[in-house]
Amino acid sequence: MGLSHSYIATKFGFTERDLDRYLGEALSNGGDYADLFFEYLATTSFSLDEGLVKGATQGVSMGVGVRVIAGERTGYAYSDDLSSERILKAARVAACIAAGPAKVERAGLEEIPRRDLYPLVVAPTDTELARRVELVKRADRAARAADPRVFYVQSVYADNLRHVLVASSEGALSCDRQPLTRLNVLVLARDGDGAPQRGFAGGGGRVELEFFDGAKTPEYFAREAVRQAVLLLDAAPAPAGETTVVLGPGWPGILVHEAVGHGLEADFNRKGVSAFSKRLGERVASPLCTIVDDGAIPHRRGSLNVDDEGTPTGRNVLIENGVLRGYLQDKLSSRLMRTPATGSGRRESYQHIPLPRMTNTYLMAGESDPEEILRSVERGVYCKSFGGGQVDITSGNFVFSASESYLIEGGRVTRPLRDATLIGNGPEALKWVSMVGNDLALDEGVGICGKEGQSVPVGVGMPTAKIDRMTVGGAQ
Repeated sequence: MGLSHSYIATKFGFTERDLDRYLGEALSNGGDYADLFFEYLATTSFSLDEGLVKGATQGVSMGVGVRVIAGERTGYAYSDDLSSERILKAARVAACIAAGPAKVERAGLEEIPRRDLYPLVVAPTDTELARRVELVKRADRAARAADPRVFYVQSVYADNLRHVLVASSEGALSCDRQPLTRLNVLVLARDGDGAPQRGFAGGGGRVELEFFDGAKTPEYFAREAVRQAVLLLDAAPAPAGETTVVLGPGWPGILVHEAVGHGLEADFNRKGVSAFSKRLGERVASPLCTIVDDGAIPHRRGSLNVDDEGTPTGRNVLIENGVLRGYLQDKLSSRLMRTPATGSGRRESYQHIPLPRMTNTYLMAGESDPEEILRSVERGVYCKSFGGGQVDITSGNFVFSASESYLIEGGRVTRPLRDATLIGNGPEALKWVSMVGNDLALDEGVGICGKEGQSVPVGVGMPTAKIDRMTVGGAQ
């Protein structure tokens, strides 16, 4: 374990013997399981607003979270002081909260096999600040030059480098170095005295800064944001009522994430509050639908070598040909439901308890040609991109606003629409999927998922898909 010994000493300043002592203290009042989560996080962000850098932050945080599980009880305590006294105190607090009769024999720590889904020579956080600032300046210049109707531009850059180490009473020791970067562009455009329209684009991932010198440059994101805003200047109000909806590839996968993915997280299902609870093996969607959560796609925003409980991530098939096959499991839910953990335990920071969460969630490709899908629709709505949305986990009901949508007439995409809102039920909507395209695409790398006050980076995706029946909210 030479690498781990060096890693522990360099980043967190203690030894394997220290870890064993802390775990022993955590289980001093009984319990079935305990773990330690150490985190070192370096962050940078800045925004260019109206041509000026108006906000810039750099920071470093470091701390440890101690968790003890005893049956269904969980004790959790954390400290931003990594002295032995403070860590032992946090361990004692967690032990007192979760005190239980069970006692476990702790195994000696052994590092789990390592992999590297995002090998980097130089992390973006370690590059010159001026080079990163130039990215937002390039985006600002490109957006303003793209169309004279653009009157407001905001470009935002953010990166972080997160070092984590997880040690458990089961004897597993894992560590990871997790880079992350993102560039966003927001523009407003107006034609004369008309209402301003908004456009947004961005991307990134667990990548080096050279990512923005390839196909997805700051200029690309700027022009895409302008295209969206200008398009809406001539858009017609969306028609209201039940109709056929075609979802485009890529970012519309956010609908799968929100309307279906959250309902497949194990904590909601072991508590029986999800629309998918106790339905394993049942048909819950069209046979054309296979939905996967995969945290092991190289360089993707939602990917991790190991989750925040030290479990290696992987490809989890949640719905296969319309049949519910599994849930996203963290360690607590997997213990209570007696199923393997799926590498889905995630937390915002050492100050937060892990929860079962998504990584990169997407609808698998089908066999239909995207143009064939559009030709099959006499009248409907084509949604290319989405803004915000919300879902009720218990009922599966959702509401999503489409940021870019079009009318479909006679099998062709015609005029752009504005203010289109999709209203439906996740399991019900999946049953009406009648065609799935062969053009699977993942999003550009901007997703952030919130749950119980915690935010984590995620990815989404899907191919073009036709839903025969869905309610669209818009103009009467």
